[in-house]
Amino acid sequence: MIADLDIYRAAKLATDQHGADASIQAAMRADALLDQGDIEGSAVWRAIVRAIKELRRGARVGLSLDY
Repeated sequence: MIADLDIYRAAKLATDQHGADASIQAAMRADALLDQGDIEGSAVWRAIVRAIKELRRGARVGLSLDY
C-alpha cells in the first residue's frame, strides 16, 4: 500500500487540479480501476477520496509525520 504522506500529496494535487470536484474525480478513478479488476489501485484512490474530504475539513486523521 502507498504511504499516508503520498496519499495526502495526491489528495492535495487532485484538489489543486479539480477544485470542488476533486473527490468526485478521485471516486470515478477508483470505480474505473475496480471495473478493470485493479482492486489495490481502487483502494488507493478510495484512500485519496477520504484524504480529500479530511483536507477540506482541515483534519489529517491517521497521518504521522514522525521521522
